[in-house]
Amino acid sequence: MKIVVHDTASAMLDLLQRPLEERPGALREMLSPLQGVMAPVMGDVDLVEMHRHSSGFRLDRDDPRYVPAVRQMQDAGVWRRIEDTLAAAWERISGAVPGIEHAGTVHVVVVLGNPDDDQLMGRSAGYFGVGGIPGAIELIMWPTDTSLEKIGYGAAHEFHHNVRYANVTWNPMTVTVGEHVVAEGLAEAFVRELAGEQAMGPWSKALTGAGLDSAYARITDDIDVAGMQNLAAYVLGDAAARRMGQEPVGLPDFAGYGVGLRIVDAHLAASGLTAARSTALPAREVLTNAGVPTGA
Repeated sequence: MKIVVHDTASAMLDLLQRPLEERPGALREMLSPLQGVMAPVMGDVDLVEMHRHSSGFRLDRDDPRYVPAVRQMQDAGVWRRIEDTLAAAWERISGAVPGIEHAGTVHVVVVLGNPDDDQLMGRSAGYFGVGGIPGAIELIMWPTDTSLEKIGYGAAHEFHHNVRYANVTWNPMTVTVGEHVVAEGLAEAFVRELAGEQAMGPWSKALTGAGLDSAYARITDDIDVAGMQNLAAYVLGDAAARRMGQEPVGLPDFAGYGVGLRIVDAHLAASGLTAARSTALPAREVLTNAGVPTGA
């Protein structure tokens, strides 16, 4: 596998010096490695429009915070650390599952986030990513103490998804709550396995105690609910679901991550496997090992 962490720092510094009307085109060029991978899967997706409606930096205005933020990320060695962590992640997975299917090349693009976006800053500690399409990982971050420390591990989380979905079919019409929460739990358990508990994201620790127990009961009751249009609230929580135009189900932020990790930890204890060794396991097997009943 070839892992390419693109030099988006230079591209963003160039983009931020351009007139506003030129910036969407410059961003489209910067994101073109992802476009080439994602288009065969998602169709004619417009990544610039997706950027506008997500947590990325604003294209429609100058902001004096942006250039210093990119330079702070450069000074902190963000791109090099992502590269190093992903190399270690691939060594761990390929060593645990020799011959596992994977993309020939994984393109990694780091994009500056919007410091005024509550999803990014208020819920995600300044970083998150998308990596479920084999060959493409996008990381969005604003430099905070937490994001600068953990962005490489966030990349490893997405990388686990990237390899998993080269082996496990993700059909947006039939994907279930069970698959989604198992995938998140496995990815966080993998980060812990790779670099220790302190490397894990804020998502898997957002719920504890009675809140986690309640979310576990609700999610496992609905483990077979299917369709991407129904899953956001179960995984990301009601607030994110509303933002995405989906129905809330009475769950707090990142409920699916903590519940997924609880399920995966039960699977690991029952099976004796590691998160790396479990990368390509069907969700049903993980759920069964964890004692979570699913439909036929």
